[in-house]
Amino acid sequence: MPRAQAAKTDPTPLPHGATTSPEGLAPQPVPSLRTLSARRWLLPSTVIAELDLDAGRPARSGRPRRTVRDWIVDFGCFLLALAIGLAAANTLTKDPNTPHALAVVDQVLGALACGAVWLRRRWPLGLAVALIAVGLVSTTAGGAGLVALFTLAVHRPFKYVGTLAGLQLALLPLYFWLRPDPDLPYLAAIAVTALLTATVVGWGMFVRSKRQLMLSLRDRARRAETEAELRAEQAQRLAREAIAREMHDVLAHRLTLLSVHAGALEIRPDAPHEEVARAAGVIRESAHEALQDLREIIGVLRAGDSDEAGRPQPTLAALDALVTESRSAGMKVALANRVVDPAAVPASVGRTAYRIAQEGLTNARKHAPGAEVTVTVSGGAGDGLTLSVRNPAPPGDVPLVPGSGQGLIGLTERATLAGGRLEHGAEGDGGFHVRAWLPWPA
Repeated sequence: MPRAQAAKTDPTPLPHGATTSPEGLAPQPVPSLRTLSARRWLLPSTVIAELDLDAGRPARSGRPRRTVRDWIVDFGCFLLALAIGLAAANTLTKDPNTPHALAVVDQVLGALACGAVWLRRRWPLGLAVALIAVGLVSTTAGGAGLVALFTLAVHRPFKYVGTLAGLQLALLPLYFWLRPDPDLPYLAAIAVTALLTATVVGWGMFVRSKRQLMLSLRDRARRAETEAELRAEQAQRLAREAIAREMHDVLAHRLTLLSVHAGALEIRPDAPHEEVARAAGVIRESAHEALQDLREIIGVLRAGDSDEAGRPQPTLAALDALVTESRSAGMKVALANRVVDPAAVPASVGRTAYRIAQEGLTNARKHAPGAEVTVTVSGGAGDGLTLSVRNPAPPGDVPLVPGSGQGLIGLTERATLAGGRLEHGAEGDGGFHVRAWLPWPA
């Protein structure tokens, strides 16, 4: 039986096929299924069946086939039962109190019991029950009875072996009263036999516990492997969501500028040359910025760098440039920045505030063209940063603009991950607002 060691639960993922030591200090290797399959001849057939190492090898009559180890163990158990039976037969023939006919019957039953040892794997419970009854009239069947009891302790739960062992111990006084031992006193014979029975039961339960430990380690390895796969899938999903959110926040703003200016050129094909040139310049610049942002995101994907890789990420200090860019696209934007030192805002908080303002301006440009948008930023260290983007009802009819609301969902996730909160919704006058509060540690 391969040696297995118990391991403490450790939240740190371990390599496949390894567990921690009982002290939790060093990883202890557990044989993989491939290694165990190569050594299947050293394992019991029942363990091979539990570990699914015999897949693709059909067993006769649906039962696990004996391995080399099984044949060796079975032959050893047969020899042990035969040796005990021969010793008992030798004592029996020298006992003048035993009739010759009873001695012959005893030896015949003992020989049959020794032969029945080869059936111990197929019917462990039935063989143990039968040999208890045979043992009441046959002294030479005692070795086979111990082997059957050991097999029952290995292959069946304790309730079965405990019941039969208790029954056998209870029958010992009756047995030795009917068939007294010629070499030992009455009480000594009972004590020795009871000790031998308890030893055999304990040994069988120990073997069973080792097998169950091996199977539990197999289950733990499979469970750890499954959990590692799930964690990897979850990490990949979160990474994809973060990348998709970043692409939406960045590209939606640029592409909206392209759409606005291209729409203006489409509506006014006879616009002055200077206005057409300015609109074309904005379209070119927006397309260039969109391509640059897309290259950076793809570069992060290829290199596996963090969000700070490549061009510096925008912070709250870049909010003025964002408003200026929106105004150049023809939007009416009023900025009320009440933060005394925008550069003092933590980079992560400033970047989140910038993305919220960017998404708010993009939505206002799409759903309320011509309306004046008010962006308000206030707060301080220790009080948090408050940002609001509000627009009134659009002055005219608004063409249908495709959208799924994923931008606002992404902003809510951004604010939550930053430790803040975000709310948005329509107002009574037909306008729309986006308000966010982000923590700003003192």
